[in-house]
Amino acid sequence: MRSPLLDIPGAVAADAPDDGVAGHYGDPFAEQRAFLAGEAVVDRSNREVVRISGPDRLSWLNSLSSQKLDDLEPGRATETLLLDPQGRVEHHLFLVDDGEAVWAHVEPGTSAGLIAYLEKMRFMLRVEVADVTDAYAVVSVADAALGEGRLAPPPGTVAVGADLLIPRELLSEHLGLRPAGLWAYEALRIEAHRPRLGFETDHKTIPHEVGWIGAAVHLTKGCYKGQETVARVHNLGHPPRRLVFLHLDGSADRLPRRGAPVTEGGTEVGFVGGSARHHELGPIALAVVKRTVPVDAPLEADGVAAAQEVVVPPDAGRNVQIDPALRRRIR
Repeated sequence: MRSPLLDIPGAVAADAPDDGVAGHYGDPFAEQRAFLAGEAVVDRSNREVVRISGPDRLSWLNSLSSQKLDDLEPGRATETLLLDPQGRVEHHLFLVDDGEAVWAHVEPGTSAGLIAYLEKMRFMLRVEVADVTDAYAVVSVADAALGEGRLAPPPGTVAVGADLLIPRELLSEHLGLRPAGLWAYEALRIEAHRPRLGFETDHKTIPHEVGWIGAAVHLTKGCYKGQETVARVHNLGHPPRRLVFLHLDGSADRLPRRGAPVTEGGTEVGFVGGSARHHELGPIALAVVKRTVPVDAPLEADGVAAAQEVVVPPDAGRNVQIDPALRRRIR
């Protein structure tokens, strides 16, 4: 679905899977600074929106996903995962309950598979699942915009934390703030060490590898598909891979490609996730590498020299938790 904000003079489309929205509007670094200051809004309307209603919705989702949702208070945003039987990540949902329905936004192109699975698991429960992407668009702001009252969300907006689901026909109004492109958002996401499904994950990813324990996985809730793997790694073992933050060689004239190999001494040890140019840090990336790669080993990401910073420590699992100081946030 093509965003109307791509018609703004100077708008440049992002790369797939985000090509339906603007990568930037002419000055990505200024857009990053404006977003952090609460003066800009990022169009993420290529994301897809699912609404789940019915009196059994929270207990039902609690039984299917990794987060504890049966007692979720209205208005409290959270994240959850749907895993396969081997504990590998299939879907990542950002969601909120408004007292009548759960609203979730997910990666572009994933809502159909999500809804098909949820419909299959309805049985006789009182739940209804609907794709409302045609009616609602996702935009994101920083805490500064919310906390200082610079934002005036239109009627009908659903807030999933600082991600706002607004009526799609109002998207071109920018909510009274200047638009910032997805390049700005991605640079800040990477700097904040926040993994993205399909970028820092592949078909083998388990939650421990990318630091979703706590953020999207509740370790003491009831059973759900894939829980055995989560519990086994948490109590007995270590995940085979770990998420790292990369400071890239600033003299390179390009960024590493998503999915390109990460090497140590010429040997492939992982893959590149998202990469971006940060307004203060310069070129950066997230990557997933083998757990056994030394934390101080110099790496190459798609041929670009890189120094790594620990996000998920090599001893993750066995009840070892990620130091909160290592997990920075956009908001």
